[in-house]
Amino acid sequence: MTNEWQNDAGPTTSQAVKSDPRARIIDALMRLAAERPFEDIAIRDICAAADVTLADFRDAFPSKGAVIGGFSKRIDRAVLSHGAAELATEAPRERLFDVLMRRLDAMAPYRDGLREIAAWLRRDPAAALAMNRELVNSMRFMLEAAGIDSDGAAGALKLQGLALAWARVLATWLEDYEPGLSRTMAALDRELTQGARWVAGVDRLERLAAPLKSIARAAMESSSRARERFRRPGEVEPTEDASSGI
Repeated sequence: MTNEWQNDAGPTTSQAVKSDPRARIIDALMRLAAERPFEDIAIRDICAAADVTLADFRDAFPSKGAVIGGFSKRIDRAVLSHGAAELATEAPRERLFDVLMRRLDAMAPYRDGLREIAAWLRRDPAAALAMNRELVNSMRFMLEAAGIDSDGAAGALKLQGLALAWARVLATWLEDYEPGLSRTMAALDRELTQGARWVAGVDRLERLAAPLKSIARAAMESSSRARERFRRPGEVEPTEDASSGI
């Protein structure tokens, strides 16, 4: 990988690991995932590898899967710790490209463990759904780092679309051993190009729908005022039947 995306986001320093049980647990799980199927890793195995007690693990994480969430936050922090000033002059798409390449650089020391975790997620749809929520939140911060808005209904679609695109890029990266990561960079470039077209369509639909939303809102407010005007003295506003489950 070129120096452009290199940073200090490798495994935690020995001093930090010794003082932080969470860091030791994350590093232990990633080491174990590089050695055996994820389903074969018990929490007690992680504790032994991290030199922590079960009580320490319980204080740090509620489950084995939550440790992966902790790893994701570690990677987020490594990427977000870079200042945004150096990207300020780039176009939004190029900023996002650089941010995501930095994310891959931060993940590089853990590639073997991540390969097994990715395989486990393919075997366990429920776990994949839970990890998707974590990934969507990570992508929210990647967009923020690139200076791209992710608010509102359109923002939610952008986030999920980027999460799916990132998963495809990650699959390529896990099998890309070329020093320059040319296959990965080509995949990321392709996904961002396709994503930009899709986002443009979403933004266009949102602009077209905006007048309809205003009309619907005005109609609801008018109806509410009409009900208030013609309500008989002493009449109580009807409430939903609790048995309806609404």
